[in-house]
Amino acid sequence: MEDADQPSEITARRSKRARVPAKIKFGDNQSHDRTSDPSDQSPGEAEREGSFDDFVEPRARAKRNRMEDSSAAAKKFDQSLIEVIKGNGKLIPQVVKLWVEQYEKDPKPAMVELLMMLFEACGAKYHLREELLDETDVDDVVVALVNLARKGEIEDYQSSKKKEFKNFKDNLVSFWDNLIIECQNGPLFDQILFDKCMDYIIALSCTPPRVYRQVASLMGLQLVTSFITVAKMLGAQRETTQRQLNAEKKKRTEGPRVESLNKRLSTTHEKITVIEEMMRKIFTGLFVHRYRDIDPDIRISCIQSLGIWILSYPSLFLQDLYLKYLGWTLNDKSAGVRKASIVALQNLYDVDDNVPSLGLFTERFSNRMIELADDIDVSVAVCAIGLVKQLLRHQLLADDDLGPLYDLLIDDSTEIRHAIGALVYDHLIAQKFNSSQSHSKGDDGDSSEVHLGRMLQILREFSADPILSIYVIDDVWEYMHAMKDWKCTISMLLDENPLIELTDEDATNLIRLLCASVKKSVGERIVPATDNRKQYYNKAQKELFENNRRDITVAMMRNYSQLLRKFMADKAKIPSLVDIIVHMNLELYSLKRQEQNFKTLLQLIKEAFFKHGEKDALRSCVKAINFCSSECQGELKDFAQNKLKELEDELITKLKTAIKEVTDGDDEYSLLVNLKRLYELQLSRFVPIESLFEDMVMMLRSFKSMDDEVVSFLLHNMSLHVAWCLHSIINSDIVSEESLSSLLSKRNSLFEQLEHFLDAHTEVQEEGKRGNQSACRVCTILAQTWCLFKKSKFSSTKLESLGYCPDSSVLQKFWKLCEQQLNISDETEEDDVNHEYVEETNRDAVMIAAAMLVATDVVPKEYLGPEIISHFVMHGTSVAEIVKNLIAVLKKKDDDVHNIFLEAMRRAYHRHLLELSRSDDTSLASKSVKDCKDLAARLSATFMGAARNKHRVDILRIIKDGIDYAFVDAPKHLSFLEVAVLHFLSRLPTPDILEILKGVQKRTENVNTDEDPSGWRPYYTFIDSLREKCSKNDGFQDEKEGATVRRRGRPRKRRNIQGKKLFDDHSSSEEDSISASDEDARGDEERQVEEEEEEAPLIHSIRSSAKLRSLRVSREENKGQTNPGDSGRVTDTVAASGTSGGPPINAVQL
Repeated sequence: MEDADQPSEITARRSKRARVPAKIKFGDNQSHDRTSDPSDQSPGEAEREGSFDDFVEPRARAKRNRMEDSSAAAKKFDQSLIEVIKGNGKLIPQVVKLWVEQYEKDPKPAMVELLMMLFEACGAKYHLREELLDETDVDDVVVALVNLARKGEIEDYQSSKKKEFKNFKDNLVSFWDNLIIECQNGPLFDQILFDKCMDYIIALSCTPPRVYRQVASLMGLQLVTSFITVAKMLGAQRETTQRQLNAEKKKRTEGPRVESLNKRLSTTHEKITVIEEMMRKIFTGLFVHRYRDIDPDIRISCIQSLGIWILSYPSLFLQDLYLKYLGWTLNDKSAGVRKASIVALQNLYDVDDNVPSLGLFTERFSNRMIELADDIDVSVAVCAIGLVKQLLRHQLLADDDLGPLYDLLIDDSTEIRHAIGALVYDHLIAQKFNSSQSHSKGDDGDSSEVHLGRMLQILREFSADPILSIYVIDDVWEYMHAMKDWKCTISMLLDENPLIELTDEDATNLIRLLCASVKKSVGERIVPATDNRKQYYNKAQKELFENNRRDITVAMMRNYSQLLRKFMADKAKIPSLVDIIVHMNLELYSLKRQEQNFKTLLQLIKEAFFKHGEKDALRSCVKAINFCSSECQGELKDFAQNKLKELEDELITKLKTAIKEVTDGDDEYSLLVNLKRLYELQLSRFVPIESLFEDMVMMLRSFKSMDDEVVSFLLHNMSLHVAWCLHSIINSDIVSEESLSSLLSKRNSLFEQLEHFLDAHTEVQEEGKRGNQSACRVCTILAQTWCLFKKSKFSSTKLESLGYCPDSSVLQKFWKLCEQQLNISDETEEDDVNHEYVEETNRDAVMIAAAMLVATDVVPKEYLGPEIISHFVMHGTSVAEIVKNLIAVLKKKDDDVHNIFLEAMRRAYHRHLLELSRSDDTSLASKSVKDCKDLAARLSATFMGAARNKHRVDILRIIKDGIDYAFVDAPKHLSFLEVAVLHFLSRLPTPDILEILKGVQKRTENVNTDEDPSGWRPYYTFIDSLREKCSKNDGFQDEKEGATVRRRGRPRKRRNIQGKKLFDDHSSSEEDSISASDEDARGDEERQVEEEEEEAPLIHSIRSSAKLRSLRVSREENKGQTNPGDSGRVTDTVAASGTSGGPPINAVQL
């Protein structure tokens, strides 16, 4: 306010226009949105100049116009004010004019009509007597209105779903806006009309009925917004008058004009003062209470309005007294309120002139703004990241403050990752937020090579973790055009006049970047989608991808061979480099007469295949050669197919030589490497190794001391060959006896070897690390092969002899080996994390293999089903998810689920009893009993909602059969009632529970339970629980026991929020917490963190997120040391078995 008397510089510089003051015309086609910004008005309305006579004249003209039109308007508008607001909003301007005219003639009836409209807008019909208006107390009326609400005699128009009220809210806002604008030259300043309205609005906004608070808050907030519109127009008039007065004073003449200008200036200033006082009255009476209302919609409206007020009327509102509310609500429980506060701040920081006044506010709340970038709500987090970018643009944050943000580069939300990617690009790569840095390199500062160099500095933090590198590249790719500069990237890799000298680490990262960028440019994902949905593209996108594919091919065509030669020996670089070819348009090699380059390229890929023995390199080479042999045309296709045939022949020759070397007593390395190559090749195509199959069987029979990895790949290659042979027979029109007998012979040889190793592994309770991997492979190969030769698949066909089902002894040995692998310690499994084929040799692979047998009815479910389900809660979230999906499959088949569940709980209970008898360690016993209870809780939780009624009979059977089991040899097994049966009772209605209670009590009518009180204690605990459930009548309680209802959205983050008293200068009673319920809710959020972490994505299992804390491009040498952060959350993920994409081994999707 202290600057309110000073004329605006901007207004002072503007040229004079027609000397007509601001005047509002209402017409059917005119927009009446005056709630935000003066720019919505015509350029002359807020700044026109005029003489004193001109200033006072429009009011008289307006009166004359009203006099002429009053009779016509009176006939046209017979509706009451509330009916107009409920109905056609286009009539509001004319109705407001008519009402103002009536008010000027006779204030009391008009005021009564307006106040009754105000009450009815809140939903209450209350009649005010005109003659008692002055004596009527506001509090008495409000108490009467509250009583109406208590009796239910009100209607909620604002939240109504009725079609006739869909515009009610907008019309109500428009009415008050038009009323204030229409009254700006008269009733607005009579200190009667709007004082009375504000008293009622403020009083209603503090009442218990939510509808009153909602509508009153809406009206009160709009009053301030409209007051600002009038105040800005008056401010423009005051500046105009001040300029005129200054001009007159320069003439050194005194007279009536100077006197009239002084009078007009004084009058305008008084009006502004009055209107600002009205704003303050609503702010203190309404806003400071409602911004922390229990209703989040009211809080959102308050914060949105405050943002508009500060932005549009900074002379009053842009000060810490008002800004602090935006800072406090950054901690609100409701995501909508937090977002509204962030959006308001974004609009404020957008205006450069506001930044100096935001200094203290920024200092106090910048840390919270950074925290919100990791908000639980994705939309809030994205907005907060945008706000942080604005703070960086104004250089209000230090680089050290940004450490936590870089963790979000690997967040599970795509929107958040890309928002952080935009920040990283702008701040670290393009360096837009620091003019001295962005221009320090002269004209080359924005070149592709410079940007790529800065990106490589970021990627150095992730050199050991290629997955993290891909995430960072994906985040930044959309904004960084240098990634699509193929020629620049290739030139840097080939060291052609580089500005930046690449280290070996940089070259690896640049090749990864090149490969990832190529994939993105042709529409391929480089980061797995969270929803696993297939991407669909429109015609324009497909054309863009084809153009990009062409550009990539043209850029790579002449230099691809050079790159392969240069990096041929590097196992870290060759996989990404070879991968690029499958995204190229190979037809261009013929069109541009580059056939020789293509042939050289294929030869180099073949050399790479035999030069490397690692999974990634081999897989890339196989994929590239298969692509070339199928996608090329004409001569090039023939050449590619010949190269593939040469590769197969050479590989078979190398394998024969390696087998002979091992037979002669040489090292097994050559055999292992070539078995890996054959394995990768067989995953995608049939390889004729009939001559090698018997040699493999001989090796397994004769050399029992071979390395476990060699044995594993011998078995894998044999199983893949058998699968391809079966595939060939099934798809053949004519099946010869010779081929059938050959397949049976190979299958039997394979089963013989697998069962031999099954016996060998089950005899040894614990092997070394590599022994565990070998055992996992035996389990998965057996399960996959049993599925291929499932007996029911071939029954009643010509191939019936191919059907196979393992006998019970083999199945039991199989599960015993699976169980051993499931019980391997976490430390041992973590040691295998970096193993090359870890996804094929972990707990998940073993559990998938076992569950697949049950889900596809390959083996009888009566034995293996309960065994698998009994491990539901014992081995982490990923194994639990597999078991959960198996249960869903069994339920869909309407199988005998209740018996399987009961048997699973009995087996878990049996393990608990064995643990008790085997050891005196109470911790192990308590863990086993906890596992039993958790299993029962999870199984009972599968009967939720409608399933509880559908499966009521099954639940009763589980409970009754469980009680029967518990009373066998009582009281030995009575604890089964407490650890298992009790959890299913909450799924039954009270009458069923009463029946069960009576049945259990009958079992002990003639039994002396006092002989063994401790043994019978579980029985009495069970009885007490039944009685308690009956007394509380909570048989149909919501799903609270045994299951956590999963919440959609991001996993919740822990908060460490300080109190609201952040402005010491302006502490007041309203600086308490936003609401007590908010604080309680935050506690609930923290209690849910552990439960909801199991929803975390795969990327959080990578234990290198500490590096992200220190991510920043060094703009100066030795700027400082990095600060390690917290490690990421670890979540196991279901691993697919290792035959994807090749032979017809169809892994069952559970």
